[in-house]
Amino acid sequence: MLPTRIKTAFAFRWSDALVPSPWVTTKSTTPFAYLIIAMGLASLTLVNRAEVVANEQPNIVIILADDLGFSDLGCYGGEIETPNLDRLAEDGLRFTQFYNTARCWPTRSAMMTGHYAQAIGKDTLIEGKRRGAHNLRPDWAPLISVPLREVGYRSYHSGKWHIDGKPTENGFDRSYWLRDHDRLFGPTKHFLDDKTLKPVTDDESYYSSTAIADHAIECLQDHAAEHSSQPFFSFVTFNVPHFPLQAPAEDIAKYDGRYDDGWQAMRQRRFERMQDLLHLPAKLSPVEPDVGPPYYFADAFEKLGSGEVNRPVDWESLTSAQKEFQANKMEIHAAMVDRMDQEIGRLLDQVDAMGQTDNTLVIFLSDNGASAEIMVRGDGHDQEAMMGTGETYLCLGPGFSNACNTPFRRHKTWVHEGGTSTPLVVRWPKKITDAGALRNQPGHVVDLWPTIADAVTATSRTEETPFEVIGLPGGYDRPGKSLLPTIVANTSVARDHLWWLHEGNRAIIAGDWKLVAAKDQPWELFNLAEDRSECVDLSHTHQERVAELSAMWIAETEKIRQCVDAYTGED
Repeated sequence: MLPTRIKTAFAFRWSDALVPSPWVTTKSTTPFAYLIIAMGLASLTLVNRAEVVANEQPNIVIILADDLGFSDLGCYGGEIETPNLDRLAEDGLRFTQFYNTARCWPTRSAMMTGHYAQAIGKDTLIEGKRRGAHNLRPDWAPLISVPLREVGYRSYHSGKWHIDGKPTENGFDRSYWLRDHDRLFGPTKHFLDDKTLKPVTDDESYYSSTAIADHAIECLQDHAAEHSSQPFFSFVTFNVPHFPLQAPAEDIAKYDGRYDDGWQAMRQRRFERMQDLLHLPAKLSPVEPDVGPPYYFADAFEKLGSGEVNRPVDWESLTSAQKEFQANKMEIHAAMVDRMDQEIGRLLDQVDAMGQTDNTLVIFLSDNGASAEIMVRGDGHDQEAMMGTGETYLCLGPGFSNACNTPFRRHKTWVHEGGTSTPLVVRWPKKITDAGALRNQPGHVVDLWPTIADAVTATSRTEETPFEVIGLPGGYDRPGKSLLPTIVANTSVARDHLWWLHEGNRAIIAGDWKLVAAKDQPWELFNLAEDRSECVDLSHTHQERVAELSAMWIAETEKIRQCVDAYTGED
């Protein structure tokens, strides 16, 4: 399957795309024109606020994938070619039980602040009081880039944002913000240092993953040339393999025919590989044939045609046309992951060229599990166009999403393991002495803020403590824990519990036990030490445990509600 419009070059001219403005200077000797704006003058004084010791404080690179399945990477059992991330794992660590929030914007907010998204207005806590990515955060929940600036870091953002405010208003010195989530070949809404760029036209060579990496690399090249005495924070946020499924033709061609035997066979192969790689205490969870997309759009099936399937039914029950359509979608998903890995390789090569690999903390993860969603947005879907081009709008759907989340149950939006489990790869050669090892300690995206703060503070020679945020409501504290002891010495980090709520789906983990429920459904209880894939519900035989964890979930929810009421003035 090869798209008719082949894109093999990505020499998009950013200086030509800037919307003219009397406040913007676009002259630059580099492909990305650095926009000199008023806030830049204020940032010049910040370097003097901390004593920065070159090559001592770690550089930080966070790489975030979008809707990546737990088993999509080669180092987590997948067949997709991800040699650069696999190498990152060989040189670093893989976490086997790391969690996100099950959705895009709550994960980003939680990761960048160290708070549950509901506590800071980034996700709905109470039905009828909707809060999302655009609600204002309280002052006591700054993004990690803000205190990093206070201790002398320069911060760079490249890619999807999906957080409130603008990057350059939140501690970032430079930003390429891809706001168009519906067009990977021709975005109409994107910004350079928060200044509007012109829409990309059909005659320009552009693909989002390459453009995002280009900007990240450009920022690091500039950093090496102009700011080498300062540490850097690079926040690289790809918008793949999130729908629409679109990828360069040569990448799709690599997977031609790879998935023709269907999602059940793919799932079994991945499970067999991950048993040797990860040693999870898990069986391959039974497929739930009645669990389809979390939302239903009736018009989508008319637009997509008869090849679309909205349930993970037995592969052999599909028609030949349905099998071809579904397998082709998985080929594009794989190509998107493959291309992202290629671009990550270029980014890591840049860090290496700067001589900074040894003291750069690299963190890779996904914002949620693979998605079962099926919809058509953006410019619509042309059934006559080759699949994977900009003229098509495809979603992975529940069959292959279930396989991408092997061995777990459910998908993005659900807070079962399939929705919330992410690969987490960490590399920091200067501090990690057991490269290639696993970390089985549970962790959550709320832990990244305190982990970074701990890593920076441990190497700082300044008396300032900008990571100690004041003004938290009484009775409430940041739930995130530093995982630095786990990363450096494989030491367990004590915590009472981890908590989830999203669109009525709810869960809590305390010790080895997890209590979880889909919206409007009763609690299920699982012993994760023996059953990570949530196969054996113990709620009927351990009713006291259910009552204990349920009370714990209610107490945490009430604590968050009181926190929200305190800073919003609501009752």
